Amino acid sequence: MGQPVRDYLLTLCVTAAVTYLLTGPVRKFAIAIGAMPAIRARDVHREPTPRLGGIAMFGGLCAGLIVAAHLHNLDWVFQLSTEPRALLSGAALIWLIGVLDDKFEIDALIKLGGQMIAAAVMVIQGLTILWLPIPGVGTVALTQWQGTLLTVALVVITINAVNFVDGLDGLAAGMVCIAAAAFFLYTYRLWYGHMIEAAAPATLFAVILMGMCLGFLPHNMHPARIFMGDSGSMLIGLVLAAGAISVTGRVDPDTMKLFAGSEREVTHAMLPVFIPLLLPLTIIAIPAADLVLAIVRRTWNGQSPFAADRGHLHHRLLEIGHSHSRSVLIMYFWSALIAFGAVGYSVHSTSLWIVLVIMGMSTIGLVLLLMPRFTPRAPYWAERFVPPRYRRHRGKGGTPGAESSAEAGAQQGPLEAPMGRKGPESQERTPVVVGVSGVNGATAIGPRSRFSDRDRAESAR
Repeated sequence: MGQPVRDYLLTLCVTAAVTYLLTGPVRKFAIAIGAMPAIRARDVHREPTPRLGGIAMFGGLCAGLIVAAHLHNLDWVFQLSTEPRALLSGAALIWLIGVLDDKFEIDALIKLGGQMIAAAVMVIQGLTILWLPIPGVGTVALTQWQGTLLTVALVVITINAVNFVDGLDGLAAGMVCIAAAAFFLYTYRLWYGHMIEAAAPATLFAVILMGMCLGFLPHNMHPARIFMGDSGSMLIGLVLAAGAISVTGRVDPDTMKLFAGSEREVTHAMLPVFIPLLLPLTIIAIPAADLVLAIVRRTWNGQSPFAADRGHLHHRLLEIGHSHSRSVLIMYFWSALIAFGAVGYSVHSTSLWIVLVIMGMSTIGLVLLLMPRFTPRAPYWAERFVPPRYRRHRGKGGTPGAESSAEAGAQQGPLEAPMGRKGPESQERTPVVVGVSGVNGATAIGPRSRFSDRDRAESAR
């Protein structure tokens, strides 16, 4: 079992490395062709930022599939299944549509049609739901049209849920990475725990998706140097949906030898079969809830469901006082709690401690939501590994003066200008939205350029 884990780890590292290395050149290419849309009313960043990050993520996807196809413990997945080829075909189509949208802003209905066509391409090549395990009924075979419609619906919903949540720096990539990690644990257990080969493609998809997100995150963390754009958000949404489709309806309960004992025992034993129906929903629970609330809100106000606004969950976190980074971490927390809680419950469905842990973590999450003004500080030994705003000593040589001055500035609030300054810096400035800061740098990791607030305000006009 150790060898497959090493192969998965190698695939993840290659995918992440290729994505990371490609993102820098892609950023320069996006700037050169003008793929930097003007700031819209719903945006929270201050300066035009290049998009097209999905180009690097698609390169990572291709690299991961190529490496996996040449590994001894993973190459048989490509020989016995057409699902990797189906994923690549659908991903290429949805990625091309996203690239065109990032550059030319295509119509929402055209994108919706493209998403449905990409899902249909995967269905034609065999990536589809064949049957559904329904509690109390058993395994229900689906007709070709039923499987196609259900597959297309799941792909479209997942893509748009991820696209809707892509509103803050690092939010979509981080949440999808967390979802992919939870999904990997589930599918790996099905494959090597129950020896179900049908879960092998989904396990590979989850590893590659983690690599794509991890490779892009260093460039996309706040303040982001590049956005993934629709070319990236729709791509990772499709890969996430493909993994769920690959394992959902392809797990044969007979191979798991679950039909033994009383009806209650069979119901508990069948939970690993039922969980594919629920896990995709729990993985995208936060984005899906945001999607549903956005549709209800916009239709209630007489707007189109595709009309953009500033009413998403991440926008509301900023409005109640959370910083940009803190809002992202809160969304990470809830995504991890829901996804890993569902996986943990599927493994130990009769254990009370799983429920108690979930309830305890939920309480912690609620407390964090009620403390928007609290600024965490890292311990001294970990200061070099965290961003400067979480360090106790921010000045050179660890002088505490920098920290005290920063805290004094934070107490004034993000919309208040520092008092007592003289010179041109004390002139009237453009108000800054809560949680927005910084000029986007030129590299993924390293020192960021610092300009005066006046220069930033003039460049944002």
